[in-house]
Amino acid sequence: MESAADEDGAASSSGGHPAAAAQQAPSRYESQKRRDWNTFLTYLRNHTPPLVLARCSGAHVIEFLRYLDQFGKTKVHAAGCAFYGQPSPPGPCDCPLRQAWGSLDALIGRLRAAYEEAGGIPETNPFAARAIRIFLLDVRESQAKARGIPYERKKRKRHPPASFPASASAALSCGSSGDGSGAAAP
Repeated sequence: MESAADEDGAASSSGGHPAAAAQQAPSRYESQKRRDWNTFLTYLRNHTPPLVLARCSGAHVIEFLRYLDQFGKTKVHAAGCAFYGQPSPPGPCDCPLRQAWGSLDALIGRLRAAYEEAGGIPETNPFAARAIRIFLLDVRESQAKARGIPYERKKRKRHPPASFPASASAALSCGSSGDGSGAAAP
């Protein structure tokens, strides 16, 4: 009997059903968000002097992003480098490795969501501060210049506005008499 109970327990702990197993395992995004949040909280604890989340500002977040640069994998050429502005440099150089702009942007998005999920008020979210947006824009522009590739925003496909029947458009024109004169109706 004990072996039957073990088998049942094993089946239920492994999920037994694929749907149950999928509900228990967090998505890749959720796992990354939790990992990023824990990394940020560890950074705050190790900060000199230690910081509490309630006192964290956009300046502290920028400081955290600069700290993360040391773990980056993207070569960003300095202005004095011979390869500055070249998309495909022909050889190695001593320029530092940095965090890529896209990685920082995605990280801020995950931390912004994690802050609010942890009970933070959206109005006081340090990851939504204007200084963060400006910092990310500066990083994007400087990395684009260093690579010699201008950043171009992806253009959204715009659908033409739906045309209204003549009666609906006449009803929507505020204050016109409908005779095309532009005079207000009496």
